[in-house]
Amino acid sequence: MRVLVTGGAGFIGSHLCERLVRKGHEVFCLDNFFTGRRENIRHLLDCRRFQLVRHDVCEPLLLEVEQIYNLACPASPVHYQYNPIKTVKSNVMGTLNMLVLARRVGARILQASTSEVYGEPMVHPQTESYWGNVNPIGPRSCYDEGKRVAETLMMDYHRQNGVDIRIARIFNTYGPRMAESDGRVVSNFIVQSLRDQPLTLYGDGSQTRSFCFVDDLVEGLVRLMQAEELHDPVNLGNPSEFSIRQLAEQIAACCGREPRITYRPLPQDDPTQRRPDITRARTLLSWEPTIALREGLERTVRYFAGRLHRSRHSRRSQPVVLAELPFAERRRAYREAGNWTDHDGL
Repeated sequence: MRVLVTGGAGFIGSHLCERLVRKGHEVFCLDNFFTGRRENIRHLLDCRRFQLVRHDVCEPLLLEVEQIYNLACPASPVHYQYNPIKTVKSNVMGTLNMLVLARRVGARILQASTSEVYGEPMVHPQTESYWGNVNPIGPRSCYDEGKRVAETLMMDYHRQNGVDIRIARIFNTYGPRMAESDGRVVSNFIVQSLRDQPLTLYGDGSQTRSFCFVDDLVEGLVRLMQAEELHDPVNLGNPSEFSIRQLAEQIAACCGREPRITYRPLPQDDPTQRRPDITRARTLLSWEPTIALREGLERTVRYFAGRLHRSRHSRRSQPVVLAELPFAERRRAYREAGNWTDHDGL
């Protein structure tokens, strides 16, 4: 098939592109390289079935494809809070443009939604029937509410225009090709451990998350896309629940370090519990994660160890954890890296 993957040079998107190319599909990878990286898909550039398209989903697009995976949106708090208006536009205008394309060419479209639509959940574990508890005016709402509106657009285009939609609610995912500066807990802990720095824990570390290895997540996305007549949201994540302190201890062990921890205040609206109920995915997709946390962390640590080794032997300075920088310094770092411009004031 001819398949479009928006956000295809990102962490999850690059793994998905790789999987689709390997299966023999003709893949169009669309990215504006705000958070995506060319190095994530460099090994695919010489493949005749792979084509890179530099484009922003907030702008209309016409491309003859049969399937669309819409993954384009900054996904970590550091990135999506950097420019919240742009984040909302990516979720709303980007999804709308992809739905217009899907309707025009008759393509099936999968929306990469998020567990953040559940907000600070009052139901545990979270099922797809739970409507969520989201702060609509908080610093995370640009992402949380943006993804909720994207789901609304998907369902309305399906009901009104007959567009063949799929909605994946993705829970915490980790693995190779995560950016060391994206501010996510797994990448932060690994980078700090490999540099023999104290691990930064927000809150008291008792908050919980469920961590799904990227290979398992991609398998779930592909199965959901292939499923027939499945238009309601489906949770994709690992139902094994760990506290952030337990994660810190496991990562330190994988890096051969003793965990040294520094504590900082918990960010506003940061969920205290997050765990998916994947009954629907098990029943309808015959899918569940197969890679245990320790195995996935070891593979991810090896990836970061290689990146940091190359960084130390390059002319560039070592990457920093942008989450720990003041806003003005993060903005300057983005501009120096060529990852952001003040296009039309956004």
